[in-house]
Amino acid sequence: MSSICRTKPVEGLRLLNRVLTTSTPYIHRSDRSIATVAFEEVRSSPDKPYDFTAFIFHGLLGSGRNWRSFSRSLGSSLSADGVNWRMVLVDLRNHGNSAKIEGFVPPHDMENAAKDVANLVNSKGWDWPDVVIGHSMGGKVALQYVESCSRGVYGQSARLPKQLWVLDSVPGKVNPDDSNREVEKVMQTLQSLPSPIPSRKWLVDHLLKLGFSKALSEWLGSNLEKSGNSMTWNFNIEAAAEMFDSYREKDYWPLLEHPPKGTEIAIVRAERSDRWDPETVQKLESIASNGTGGSEGKMSYHLLPNSGHWVHVENPKGLLEIITSKLASIV
Repeated sequence: MSSICRTKPVEGLRLLNRVLTTSTPYIHRSDRSIATVAFEEVRSSPDKPYDFTAFIFHGLLGSGRNWRSFSRSLGSSLSADGVNWRMVLVDLRNHGNSAKIEGFVPPHDMENAAKDVANLVNSKGWDWPDVVIGHSMGGKVALQYVESCSRGVYGQSARLPKQLWVLDSVPGKVNPDDSNREVEKVMQTLQSLPSPIPSRKWLVDHLLKLGFSKALSEWLGSNLEKSGNSMTWNFNIEAAAEMFDSYREKDYWPLLEHPPKGTEIAIVRAERSDRWDPETVQKLESIASNGTGGSEGKMSYHLLPNSGHWVHVENPKGLLEIITSKLASIV
């Protein structure tokens, strides 16, 4: 099905653009007046022009590098048929290398985080992504991206992705009283810590004493960067907290019920994730089984077994199998 936002460029220009961008595989920043997010590229065949592009959005307090290993595996799996994919791992505003870039206009919410991605595409002169994948908070940024594109917010030349993957992210509003309180506790704890942090070991020991798990404490410690004789975060904690509030408030059920024509929205729920209540799961299953109108896109629902919320770490093989089979279908 054709996308309602698509303006197909001349094929020769598409190929030329891909060849020219092949030589820029890692982190880029823009000197334009409009701030653009940092990113990293992963390709199975860096010396060849790419055929398709997938954008990947990380979750709260994460960064694109969290998805390097999975992206390499995904690109390698898809290249078995001779198709070359480019994975663009985006550092959302206030996270990773984007936290070092000034000029991101508030409010720090899902709308502006998604618009940052559109600004990146425009500033680089790229084709619009064929696929968008978002995990946790990044899943709602991805939903907002498609919702805004379908309304023409990004301009006439913008085109919808053929597939949108939302990985273990509840599409509706998140009621703090009904949700797992660990994320709120993490945010409150990080906001109360001294700045700068004395050392990574100090942080991990401090978090363990507060009752956080070793895995979570060490992961948070991995987000510290050396600054002189001390450590600082590779995210902006105050602005990230604003993004988390927006994530909880946004409701994308209408988009799932009426996806734009030409786009399939695929929701992946981790079997052991604590972010889902029975009512939400039932609603997803109902939408997926009933289908949508012929003038609309598609919505599919997938269960990832043997995995908690960190899908790309806890069951990367299972996630790869789910995504690869569908991505291969758009070739």
